[in-house]
Amino acid sequence: MGVARMAIRCGDLRRGLDICQQSELKANKSFQRDCAEILETMKQNNEAAALYEAAGSHDKAAYLYIKLKNWSKIGQLLPHISSPKIQLQYAKAKEAEGQYRDAVTAFEAARDFDNAVRIHLDHLNNPEAAVRIVKETKSVEGAKLVARFFLRLGDFNSAIQFLILSKCVDEAFQLAKQHGKMDLFADIIGDEASTEDYHSIAVYFESERNSLQAGRFFAKAGQPSKALRHLLKSASSSNDDAEAITLAIEVVGNTSGQNAHLSRQLVDFLMGETDGVPKDAKYLFRLYMAKGQYKEAAKTAIIIAREEQAQGNYRNAHDVLFKMHAELLNNGIPTPGEMKHNLMILHSYILARLHVKRGDHLRGARMLLRVAQNISKFPSHIVPILTSTVIECQRAGLKTSAFNYAVVLMRPEHRSEIDEKYRKKIEGIIRKPQKTEEEPLVTPCPYCENPVVESDLSCNSCRNSLAYCIITGYHIISSDLSQCPFCQFPGIRSELHKVAKANESCPMCTNEFSSDTLKFPQMNLSEVKTIANNANNSGNNGFDGDNEENEDTNGDYVNGDTLNGSDQEENNHKGPLSADSNSSNATDGSGHSRPTSNKA
Repeated sequence: MGVARMAIRCGDLRRGLDICQQSELKANKSFQRDCAEILETMKQNNEAAALYEAAGSHDKAAYLYIKLKNWSKIGQLLPHISSPKIQLQYAKAKEAEGQYRDAVTAFEAARDFDNAVRIHLDHLNNPEAAVRIVKETKSVEGAKLVARFFLRLGDFNSAIQFLILSKCVDEAFQLAKQHGKMDLFADIIGDEASTEDYHSIAVYFESERNSLQAGRFFAKAGQPSKALRHLLKSASSSNDDAEAITLAIEVVGNTSGQNAHLSRQLVDFLMGETDGVPKDAKYLFRLYMAKGQYKEAAKTAIIIAREEQAQGNYRNAHDVLFKMHAELLNNGIPTPGEMKHNLMILHSYILARLHVKRGDHLRGARMLLRVAQNISKFPSHIVPILTSTVIECQRAGLKTSAFNYAVVLMRPEHRSEIDEKYRKKIEGIIRKPQKTEEEPLVTPCPYCENPVVESDLSCNSCRNSLAYCIITGYHIISSDLSQCPFCQFPGIRSELHKVAKANESCPMCTNEFSSDTLKFPQMNLSEVKTIANNANNSGNNGFDGDNEENEDTNGDYVNGDTLNGSDQEENNHKGPLSADSNSSNATDGSGHSRPTSNKA
């Protein structure tokens, strides 16, 4: 190796290079690099570049090839060159030669994206590649070039998009205004514009009499009064007022207490004081929730649930009350007694369906009896629910209860509505009554440990109202107590484990249980959040001294409703349960109380 170096230094290049090419020395990159450096100092650039390349020093080789203007060799080395300066020199040389594809590849490799975009647009007519580069790199200058390109083509949509991307917002605004593309401009600018930009957009829409968009952008510009005025105007003049009212609620919900007049203005509009047309109560509920006025929201939720229930939308009514219950719980506000009672009755209905579906006719019958004793709350399906109650009680051996509700069904106001499929069976129950009924099982009261009928929700000994298990509908047991980890409603621990093992969902909040991931620890009454909250607020079940409907947690309303007899409400629990005596497809509800009287 020393001979080779000396030969090169002495000018005997052929001998030195021959030694470098010997097979045993070719793999010695350090030796090749030393010889290349000697050649470079001697201005023997061609030979030096070749040895640098052999040594893997691609940047140094490329540097010498540039001096030699050997662009073909640089092109071969380009994937291995890391120096942006060399790549850029190569790119410019290729552009000068008119070899634009090679030039654009080199510009991209050198991370000179603006020039890459320029060549794609000006020489290769490849706007797709230019757009891709701009979107990937967020190049401001590249975006300007793309915008100008689309502007020349008359593609104003694309031009506006890339003008905004290039921070030329004013120019994009004027272009959108000139060509009626302000909706597009507003969509693209999104939430990243300045207050002045939002104000300009709002003023434009105001001049165009587009109240919805004007209101939207006055809100973003921090002008809630103008925003609300335009949104209410839009809601009044449009058949589809949902979006305008929703935006108005957001505007008012985000205002401070100094703008209380806006809240009153929106409430008046929703109540129909402004135009004589009361709006759907759900909007008033959303407004109260947005303002954190949970007491008012709870009252409204009860009204909404009552309307849903009257229409037979039992799952919807249940969900409204459950979500409101959760909000009150999270904010430490007592739950009104009427809300708790209505939720219990609706949950009993849902559990009745589940029990019957599983073939547990006794529990299904107990839940149906609770629902039937509150039948006035289910006006859309009185006869089908009572029919289901009769059939399930008959199946479960509750002959007296079956007879009592069969008598109710045969009253003149109900008789004509009985499904012909069940009429003879119900008439047979009345003609040949079997007034026998097994004694109900009793379990200890979770407070005083005295025996209480398992489906009753109050204790005659300690006078406490008893929480119900979300799985069975029966009252809870202190020695076997846990809760749903999602909604914190209590349940009998062993029953929660059964549901989790079957990978079923919580019937209250519908979150899926899994025995692999969920554990249900034994808990005390004070540890169950919903029970503890009720205990802490036991002196105040209503709001502000409001009178509430008398509630009987045992469901002792002899005017109650029954589950419906057809399976038409599969998706929304909107109709009756199936009451076919040869089918287990009846109702699913979860309350567990039976009539304390044999009178229907």
